[in-house]
Amino acid sequence: MSSDRPLRARYRRILGFFARLTVQMWFFDVVLPRVGLRRLAARGRTRRFQKAAARFHALAAELGGLMIKLGQFMSTRLDVLPPEVTEELAGLQDEAPEVPFSQIRPMAEAELGMPLSAAFESFESTPVAAASLGQVHRARLSPSEARDVGFRNVMVKVQRPGIEQVIDIDLTALRRVAGWASHLKAISQRTDMHGIVEEFARSSAEEIDYLHEASNAERFAANFADDPTISAPAVVWERTSRRVLTLSDVSAIKVDDIEALNQHGIDPHEVAYAVADAYIKQVFEDGFFHADPHPGNLFVTPVPDAMVGEVGRRWKLTFIDFGMMGEVPGDLRGQLKDVIIAIGLRDSQRLVRCMEELHMLLPSADRSLLERAVGQLFDRFGGMSLAEMRELDPKEFIDFGRQFRDLMREMPFQLPEDFLLLIRAASLMNGLCTALDPDYNLWDSVQPYADQLVTGDPGSQAKMILDEARALLEITLGLPRRLTRVLTMVERGQLSVEIPEIERQLSHIEVGVRRVVAAVLFVGLLLGGILLRGTDPMWGLIMMGVSLVPLAYAVFGGLFRRFRV
Repeated sequence: MSSDRPLRARYRRILGFFARLTVQMWFFDVVLPRVGLRRLAARGRTRRFQKAAARFHALAAELGGLMIKLGQFMSTRLDVLPPEVTEELAGLQDEAPEVPFSQIRPMAEAELGMPLSAAFESFESTPVAAASLGQVHRARLSPSEARDVGFRNVMVKVQRPGIEQVIDIDLTALRRVAGWASHLKAISQRTDMHGIVEEFARSSAEEIDYLHEASNAERFAANFADDPTISAPAVVWERTSRRVLTLSDVSAIKVDDIEALNQHGIDPHEVAYAVADAYIKQVFEDGFFHADPHPGNLFVTPVPDAMVGEVGRRWKLTFIDFGMMGEVPGDLRGQLKDVIIAIGLRDSQRLVRCMEELHMLLPSADRSLLERAVGQLFDRFGGMSLAEMRELDPKEFIDFGRQFRDLMREMPFQLPEDFLLLIRAASLMNGLCTALDPDYNLWDSVQPYADQLVTGDPGSQAKMILDEARALLEITLGLPRRLTRVLTMVERGQLSVEIPEIERQLSHIEVGVRRVVAAVLFVGLLLGGILLRGTDPMWGLIMMGVSLVPLAYAVFGGLFRRFRV
C-alpha cells in the first residue's frame, strides 16, 4: 500500500495544477468580461499565459514521466494554445536523474532472458543519457555476435523500472482534466480535449514499445538505402525486446556543434540544407518522417577518404532515436504537394482552397478575409529568411496584425491529427537549420521542389489544369440552379443576408439592454421594499429579497447561457 503513495501524490499534484488553471481561466476569461471588466482581463492575458506555461514547465521537469512528453506534444498545438505558451513548452528537455544500475540490471536481464554478462562482452553501468522514459548505456558485443551483425560497439536503451505505472497514473489524471475542459465552452468549441488526450495516449504507448521503435529504425534505413548521405543505426534483434533496445553505436559530431564541424572542414551552411532536403524526401516521397529532430538525435558523421567517392562528400547525416515517428498518408501527401504548388505560385485563393480540402478551416472562417491576408503575406514577406524578417521594422507586423485583427483573434483554424507531428518536426528542423545558418531560408529548400511540381512534372501540370477546369465547370453548371433558388426565395420573401459580425453585435446589444432593464427593476423593487418596511415589514422584506433576482441577471446576465460549467 505504501508503494502506491508516491503515485497517489503524483496524481493529486497533476490534478491540483490543472484545477487551479481551470478556475483561473473561468474567472479571467468569463466572469470578469461579464461584469464589464473585459479590458482588465485582456490586458494581463499574455502575462498569465506565460506564468501558467512556466509553472507547468517547472512541474513537468520535476515530475518527469509523461508530463515532459505532454509539454512537448502540446507545444505543437498551435491551434489550441497561444504562441507564448507553445514557445515555453517547446523548451522542455527530456532529461531525468539516472536510475541506479542496481535497478536497471534486473530489468534488462529479465527482458533478455539471460545475465548481462552473457548477453554482452561488456556493459557500462553509467548511462550515456537518461530521460523520463528510459536511459541509454554503452555496451560491447561478443566476437561471435559481432561477426553475425557486422559491428561490436552498441547502445542499449533500457526502460525505467515502474514507468508503465507512472504513465497509467498520468493518463488517468489527464483524462479527468479533459472532462473538466469539455465543460468549458470556450475550449470545447475550439477542440476535442478527449480526442487530444487519447491521441497522446496512443503515441505514448508506441514510444515505450521498443519493438515498435526498432521496426521504425529499420523502415527509415530502408527508405534511405540508396542514399549514402543518410544513415541510421542497425538493430540487434537478438538483444532487443519490448523494454530493451540494442542498436549499433553511431555516435559522431552533434549536428549543432559548429566548432567541431569547422574543425573537420564541414560547412554548417551545407549541413542545414542537407537536413532540409532529407526532410523533404521523408515527407513528400516516403510519407514517413522523424518527428523529433532535436540536436541530440542527429549526428554529422565524417566519411573516410576511401568512401568519399561513393558518398559524394566528406560527411553524412546520421539519425537516431526513432520512438517518435510520423506518417503522411498518400492522400494527405498529395494535398501537401498542392499546398507547395499554391505557395510556389503565390496563389492565395488556391492555398485557402487547399486549407479547406485539408479540413483546416472552421465553418465560421471568413474565406475572403483569409485570402486577402494570405495574399498580403505573399506580397510582403514571401521568400524572406528569418534573418531578414528580424531586420524589419516591428511596426510592419503590428500594422498587419491590426489590419486583420479579427482574423488573428478568431483564428478560424483547426489542425488535422496527421499535422501535429509534422508541425513539430518542421518547427524543430527549421530552428536547427537556423542555428546552423542564421540566413537559412526554408523556402530556398522548398523552391526547387515546388518548381519541379509546377513546371517539371507533366502530371502535375495536367492535374492543375484539370483541377481548374473542374472548379470552373462546377461553378458554371451550378449557376442556373443557384439563380433559380435565389429568385424563388425572393418571391417567397425568404431571402436574408447573414452578417456574422453584425449579428454578434446585435446579440451583445440585446443582452446589454436586458441587463439595464434588470438593473432598473432591481432599483425599483429595492426602493419599494424599503418604503413598504415602514407600513408592511413582511412585504417589504419580500420585495427586497425578490430584487436580488434582477440584480443577479444585471451582474451575470448571459453568463450561464454562453458558458456551461
